[in-house]
Amino acid sequence: MDQERNMKLMQIAMKHLPEGKALLENKGIELSLDDLQPMLALLMNVMNDAYELGKKEQ
Repeated sequence: MDQERNMKLMQIAMKHLPEGKALLENKGIELSLDDLQPMLALLMNVMNDAYELGKKEQ
């Protein structure tokens, strides 16, 4: 994955992280940042796949 794109995607993920964390906490699921790392990695993979799909469809 392109490093610059990876950084941009990480910025997007971090922008929305507080909202996702709040949704989980409202359901009674409390997670530390260490617990969230696998979810961030998954989100990065999803965003990268979406990026590649959009790139192919242009």
